[in-house]
Amino acid sequence: MQDIRAINILIADDDEEDLELIEEAILNFEPNAVLHKVNDGKAVLEYLDELQDDKLPALIILDYNMPQMKGSEVLMLLGGKPRYQDVPKIILSTSGTPLYVHECKSKGALEYFVKPNTQRELDMLAEKMLALAAII
Repeated sequence: MQDIRAINILIADDDEEDLELIEEAILNFEPNAVLHKVNDGKAVLEYLDELQDDKLPALIILDYNMPQMKGSEVLMLLGGKPRYQDVPKIILSTSGTPLYVHECKSKGALEYFVKPNTQRELDMLAEKMLALAAII
């Protein structure tokens, strides 16, 4: 019998509507997921600092452009700490600027995705993100 446990996912985006759409898409594929949503990069670090090592998220999804701290800055800070090395980090942004993509991947992002325009595309992207993180 399979052990069904909640899968913790951390999502950081300053757009409340985007947070809700991403959450819905992820829950369509992984109903046992528990999503922790924050609105900026500083809140990502504060949230993670409060967690014990065995409670770290299975996946971190970051927007590139956020107040107080961009996704790339969060990646840089997490990259310097061994405890976050095995946590997959993905950027999900409205901008597909090659410079941003390179910057994020060089700082530890597993993948960089541009936010899709339709819910169907977002659902497909959610499935891909969960697969990359070996959640599904």
